[in-house]
Amino acid sequence: MTKHKTILKNYGGFLFVISGPSGVGKDTVVSEIKKLKHPYHYPITITTRKPRIEEIDGTHYFFVNKTKFQELILQDQLLEWANVYGDLYGVPKEPVYKALEKGNQVILKLDVQGALKIKSDFPKSTLIFITAPDSELKSRLIKRMTESNEEISQRLETAKKEKKMIREFDYKINNKNGNLKDTVSQINKIINLVTNTSIK
Repeated sequence: MTKHKTILKNYGGFLFVISGPSGVGKDTVVSEIKKLKHPYHYPITITTRKPRIEEIDGTHYFFVNKTKFQELILQDQLLEWANVYGDLYGVPKEPVYKALEKGNQVILKLDVQGALKIKSDFPKSTLIFITAPDSELKSRLIKRMTESNEEISQRLETAKKEKKMIREFDYKINNKNGNLKDTVSQINKIINLVTNTSIK
């Protein structure tokens, strides 16, 4: 049994993964959940991509260069990592382990391949797939002005493939335009349901 599986078996923590294609609003959803001040634990993802205008290092992500990221991989300090559209993303192990050992509800925000890797290593984790209509995904990607037309097309093609993986997830939520408040409410209900059911 891996250390990952041992931790979830021996401690009272709960691991939730919010995932979905590029443009579904994962960052926005998690930001709104944080505003509710629930005692959830949010490990900060490490990435090699450049920060967007509104992003703050150490708050939204830890921004590092590829050399530093490779060092973290070699030192086995990442819970999981993935190459997403040429940029590297990874979750640091230590804060996740500590939070689970304390019995906390841990929320990770990951791409689809990262979410499935977590499920493989942490079978008791709960995966939540955030989706949205294709037309809305395109408009959101265009609006954030961080990708070229070619990159947007690539992400939309990838989104179609990722949506076919929904059956691998425990829950699906449609975060269509104007539905943010309901999306956040549904996620909180899922967290409460899973936590309370497990405690019983």
